[in-house]
Amino acid sequence: MEAARNKATARTLYARHGVPSAASMTARSLLEAALAAETIGYPVVLKPAARAGSIGVIRINRAEELPGGFQFATAGARDGIESTKVLVEEYLDGPEISVECVTHRSRTTALAVTRKTLGAPPFFEEIAHSIDAADPLLDQVAPVATAAIKAPGITDGVSHVEMRLVNGRPRLIEVNARIGGDMIGHLVQLTTGVDLARAAADTAYGQIPDLTRTRHRAAAIRLLYPNASGTLTHCHFDDSFAARTPWLEQVTFHCTVGDTVTLPPDGDMFSARAGFLITTGPTTEAAQARATEALGHLTLVVEPRPSASSA
Repeated sequence: MEAARNKATARTLYARHGVPSAASMTARSLLEAALAAETIGYPVVLKPAARAGSIGVIRINRAEELPGGFQFATAGARDGIESTKVLVEEYLDGPEISVECVTHRSRTTALAVTRKTLGAPPFFEEIAHSIDAADPLLDQVAPVATAAIKAPGITDGVSHVEMRLVNGRPRLIEVNARIGGDMIGHLVQLTTGVDLARAAADTAYGQIPDLTRTRHRAAAIRLLYPNASGTLTHCHFDDSFAARTPWLEQVTFHCTVGDTVTLPPDGDMFSARAGFLITTGPTTEAAQARATEALGHLTLVVEPRPSASSA
């Protein structure tokens, strides 16, 4: 579990087991970060060694950006339980995905590929996901996901394995020994029929998980963020549209009118996200198009306030 939670430990194990991953170095000071960045080569990614949700993760394109980026990553690392260190890593240039897996008695089954959409750089906020039960990419990335789960010694449980496709080939970001966040477990159930929460319970209890596919469709989730930090003044979805739209699976708000929302760099996913909506369809393209249509019936208005970082 230390290897699954501490990214520095995990990188060492990936290298030892030959899992294609990103070059990574630990930095305890800005000077060490600068030396690491020069060694790895710009652009680099700075991240806390033991946080989740893209907290404290930032891309640095050149040396002049490093002091501010290191300060941002260090602030994110302060609340790390397993480690408060900062990593300097190779930037993997390519589409980001995750592979949702179940392991029982050291045998891993890759169930689905989650394709991700990220927000504006230099941050790595995830703003949308989609899963298609028929995604042909699953067969290509499953062996890397299986090797990545084996490297830290995970023998049982559900794993959310994050990767990027660099020149069409999977390169590992990290293994999360848990069900993926952002309702990804629910998307897996909507698209394949497999209940990851039940699978996690079964493996913990020593029972064989039921991984039988009973559905074959696609689903998409849009994570709702305002355009600016400030006070939420309007937060509403057209109930009449929802009532007549069977493919609109769910609309949930995390905030109410009067709440303050704060985007990066001053905030993170917990302070910025206003909610989410989920749509289904026969294909990814259909589910995503329906999500875009549903967004047209959403009202999310913020009264902006000056950013603390620009004050």
